[in-house]
Amino acid sequence: MNTILLNDSYAIKEKCGVFGIYGKGLEAARLTYFGLYSLQHRGQESSGISTADGKTIRTHKATGLVTQVYTEPDLQKLKGYIAIGHNRYSTSGGSISDHNQPVAGKNDIVALVHNGNLPVTKKLVRFLSSRGLYTQGLNDSELIHLAIKYFVVKKHSLEEAIIKSYPLFTGAFCLLVMTKDNMVAVRDHYGIRPLSIGRVNGGYVIASETCAIDTVDGEYIRDVLPGEMIVISNKGMKSCQIATPNQKLDIFEFVYFSRPDSLLLGKRVYSVRRNLGKELAKEYPIKADIVIPVPDSSMPAALGYSSELNLPCEFGLVKNRYIWRTFIMPGKRLRGRSVKMKHNAIPEVIKGKKVVLIDDSIVRGTTAKTLVRTLRDAGAKEVHILSSCPPIRYPDFYGIDTPTQKELIASHKTVLQIEKHIGADSLYFLSYKGLIKAVGLPESIFCTSCFTGNYPISIGKHANKIKTPASKM
Repeated sequence: MNTILLNDSYAIKEKCGVFGIYGKGLEAARLTYFGLYSLQHRGQESSGISTADGKTIRTHKATGLVTQVYTEPDLQKLKGYIAIGHNRYSTSGGSISDHNQPVAGKNDIVALVHNGNLPVTKKLVRFLSSRGLYTQGLNDSELIHLAIKYFVVKKHSLEEAIIKSYPLFTGAFCLLVMTKDNMVAVRDHYGIRPLSIGRVNGGYVIASETCAIDTVDGEYIRDVLPGEMIVISNKGMKSCQIATPNQKLDIFEFVYFSRPDSLLLGKRVYSVRRNLGKELAKEYPIKADIVIPVPDSSMPAALGYSSELNLPCEFGLVKNRYIWRTFIMPGKRLRGRSVKMKHNAIPEVIKGKKVVLIDDSIVRGTTAKTLVRTLRDAGAKEVHILSSCPPIRYPDFYGIDTPTQKELIASHKTVLQIEKHIGADSLYFLSYKGLIKAVGLPESIFCTSCFTGNYPISIGKHANKIKTPASKM
């Protein structure tokens, strides 16, 4: 689930992780639990699992981390050989537990999980309303579920229902949809969010990232193609291309969101992030004593930077792993406090040193400003901050939790102004060309809207709110 829609207005968005499994003889719920555990980084507010045994769909979902949501009795009640699961991550709008996924009511005939976001829902709402279906207060995921369910109730098969509903969906979506006896995976024809297929013990597994397939001892087969529908039933797995593919994977998956051990478009995320650091070193070779990563997602880039310049890489900042990502938390005061709780410096590593601090991205500038102060308090002689991606100047409407454009510091400040704001001795961002070079794939297959403002899928009325920054890098 990604956007809470009231009268088609944009209020709350999320990014999420989805996981599904099909296989007779498999403990589907338990394997889904482990799959969701490995996708915890994609959603930390709520979690849910629906299972089916050929006769009944059962659902358990609640607010909290994966380890908090499920108990052993919960998993035992989720009987069946089919399961779909979801981790949710809401943003500055706050938490609305009524919208936790999977989308499935009591005694429902269809369960659904969704990663992505539909920025435009007019066509979908119009269709549902014209059929006498109530849509007020439903989010995009629930609207999708309602449309598919409408056709299933009309005695269409699940795959037929999805094919008929698909043209109504304007936006980014990776869907796992389940009835009592089969499971379908489908991806928007731009492939904005990742989705992969694997085999496990005679069955099939589908997940947002390949790391989740690894976790359940599955064998990665391939990605679900943009615009492809995968149907898994007692007849096996079959593929149907229901829309012309035009690959536009969100490049920010490489920069920040995906786990480093995952594969995206055949590339190991870790290797790409290390390349980001190497390109950064070629563009901005700072004369410093040590390189320090902002843990954890910046570590590969820091290693790439340090190896390219033959500088020692030290872990001078320690992360409290029980404090989650800060730029999506509601409220300025809470964000500031969380940053302080999240990182602590090791003075013996830092004192008297010229420090290059590598961060994966700078969004609001809250974390960067606090970290500069933390390093100076620990005795750093100089603090130079380098971001392993270009300035983020535009908000996302496809399922990522970026804030509004006015909250993106690079949308209204120059690099020098940001440098002054955060108190660093210098600040540099990897160039856009450097980003593409580090990934090693054609620019044309990526969505780069956060950096360029080029949105491949219509964002509707939201386009009127987007302003071109007065300054460029």
